[in-house]
Amino acid sequence: MTRKRTCLELALCLTCPLQAQAAEVALVPLASAQSEQAPAPWRVVGVPGGKIPLTGFAMVELDGRKVLRVTASRSYGNLVHDLPPTTPLVGLRLSWRWRLDVGLKATDLSTRLGDDSPLKVCVLFDMPLDKLGLIERNLLRLARAASAEKLPSATLCYVWDDKLSAETMLPNAYTGRVRMIAATSGKTAAPGQWVAQTRDVAADFRRAFGAESDSLPPVMAVLVGGDADNTGGNSLGYVDDLTLVR
Repeated sequence: MTRKRTCLELALCLTCPLQAQAAEVALVPLASAQSEQAPAPWRVVGVPGGKIPLTGFAMVELDGRKVLRVTASRSYGNLVHDLPPTTPLVGLRLSWRWRLDVGLKATDLSTRLGDDSPLKVCVLFDMPLDKLGLIERNLLRLARAASAEKLPSATLCYVWDDKLSAETMLPNAYTGRVRMIAATSGKTAAPGQWVAQTRDVAADFRRAFGAESDSLPPVMAVLVGGDADNTGGNSLGYVDDLTLVR
């Protein structure tokens, strides 16, 4: 929408463009759902072929608010929100609240057998392939050719983990294209306690992938997930107020 302002209005409100930009919301609010299903363009994505049960995602009433319930039971799944392909990373802040009522006991994100997270919020990036090593570049090309999904070249996941200390960062046990940050640690957060998070996504990208890329790539998507397929456990958590603003 084009807004006409007089020179006087602009002179009196030099910060208006910045304020409007800061208020810009890139994600459709989950709480706008009219049913238990998350509103479009949010969509559930699982493992191709349906060999692993899907994690459950439902909009429910909790403490007088509509929040996202994430239920994992020997399952894997992500609730994905695609973004315009040219969404710049500069200045993005990702905020949300989450709580974990039932955690996973056998997680160990440093190993494949323990590679599960009861709650995670991830940002997917379209990092240029020439930033990747030859083997990773070719593997990603093959994966993209075989997948119906637009696979990212870099993914940063904020996880709730009961064993890692807060702000611990480590690579995914299966692929170096995914890095994880323990945004909330069960060592300090009690079951059923809401914890608020705000992340400078560009700063976290530099921390996770700065050795590979000296530039900031576009953001492809944001997702909420939970999985318990490797540990065979069960978990229950909630996510609320998920926003992405510049």
